[in-house]
Amino acid sequence: MADQQFMDRRIKQADRKQMVLKSVEVDKLVEEDHEVRAIWEMVKRLDLSSYYESIRAMEGSAGRSATDPVVLISLWIYAYSKGVSAAREIERLCEQDSAYQWITGLEVINYHTLSDFRIKNQEGLNKIFTDILGILSGEGLITLERVMHDGTKIKAYASGDTFRREERIQKHLEAAREQVRIMETTSEDEMSQRISKAKKRAIKEKKKSLEQALEELEKIKGNKKEKEKKEARVSMTDPEARIMKQSDGGYAPSFNVQISTDAKEKIIVGVRISQNGSDYGELIPAKEKIEENIGEFPKQMVVDGGFISRENILAMNGTGVELISGEKKEGNAQGKGQFEKRGIVPAFQPEAFGYDKENNTYSCPEEKVLKYSGKENRVGHINYEYSANINDCQFCLSKEKCCPANPVKGRTITRREEAAEIVAFREKMKREEIKAIYKQRGAVAEFPNAWIKSKIKLRQFRLKGLKKAGIEVLWACLTYNIQQWIRLSWKPKCAC
Repeated sequence: MADQQFMDRRIKQADRKQMVLKSVEVDKLVEEDHEVRAIWEMVKRLDLSSYYESIRAMEGSAGRSATDPVVLISLWIYAYSKGVSAAREIERLCEQDSAYQWITGLEVINYHTLSDFRIKNQEGLNKIFTDILGILSGEGLITLERVMHDGTKIKAYASGDTFRREERIQKHLEAAREQVRIMETTSEDEMSQRISKAKKRAIKEKKKSLEQALEELEKIKGNKKEKEKKEARVSMTDPEARIMKQSDGGYAPSFNVQISTDAKEKIIVGVRISQNGSDYGELIPAKEKIEENIGEFPKQMVVDGGFISRENILAMNGTGVELISGEKKEGNAQGKGQFEKRGIVPAFQPEAFGYDKENNTYSCPEEKVLKYSGKENRVGHINYEYSANINDCQFCLSKEKCCPANPVKGRTITRREEAAEIVAFREKMKREEIKAIYKQRGAVAEFPNAWIKSKIKLRQFRLKGLKKAGIEVLWACLTYNIQQWIRLSWKPKCAC
């Protein structure tokens, strides 16, 4: 008993029922060298007039005062840098985390406000990205002497089992339309009893998504052969997503993210997102995106073999941008790997036929002559065709080894003559100094991709659709650039 009295007298226990008022000096919530101060400093340097104009346009309307765009931009950039991409999570952190509280001045930002801000005003977001590039360029962090370009596939907010053919989508759409019709013909009183506003909105969104799915399906079918059109499928969850091959060899609904990185300090100078599964068509748009962002082309663009095509080599030639790539193995004009399928044995494949330049003829391993029979002009090259005499092939003892699948016409050979620009490009890629430049590509071009996936955790999009996915990528890339600037240039102000 005595011990208990001593405890009661000498020990102050926690009283969780009392009300405590505590003064907080907001600026002391974070250290002087905290990265959130750097983010705030950078955002304050930006021209945000488009955002303020949109706020002014709403003046006089009912509701709470608008949140300062500087606050919202800083919140999203800081959140992305910590791998946080959910608006609800940011709202929670504004109540609990000192860095978030420092940005907001202890105000709690509603997650609806955060979510809407992230996806609206794409034009303003593009300007933020280019303005930051202008600042970094002014500080000497961007030179455009050499840009390393790479593409990466990021999974869409959809799974493979959401892909359906046209007939199935039509059935789902008819059902959704019927649900919408029932809701629109039901009185408000009945509606409040039978269905919530959230469900009503969800059904309408489903209908809209299915209608979009059919539109996207028509685009896909337009690029397919007639016999393949019936098999065309599209996602009912994210119709704009496309099935793409992943780095692990598997396939998944994805978007193709293209990132151009200045080699000097690994600053992202261009970013695009597309539905193309291959990179062939992405090189020229990437070059143009850099000019759009910075006002000039890079002196060099370094890419892997996946971007190289005759079209791209010719298109880049004469632009003032030197194209450098890894080796790309070119198949035979007739299609390498196809000879075995046609029953042609190695001893009778094109490399076994001798070319007589003086007479412009070929001779086969059986010493029969194949004469010039015509040419086909293609982009970056010309195909010259040489045909054997039908009688020579018909009575040849090696016919079953040479042209078993062509009993009527006999054997033909195609000689490809590359354009001078193509030949010059391939010869240049063989030079040791060019190979040395290309070896640097992986360390530069793949670094931002890896950073965005590991630090920002953008291995799968959280938003649906090409446009919204593009916005998400843009937020990630400008966050990356600011983090690079903090690492390379930012110096905290000395506390006085």
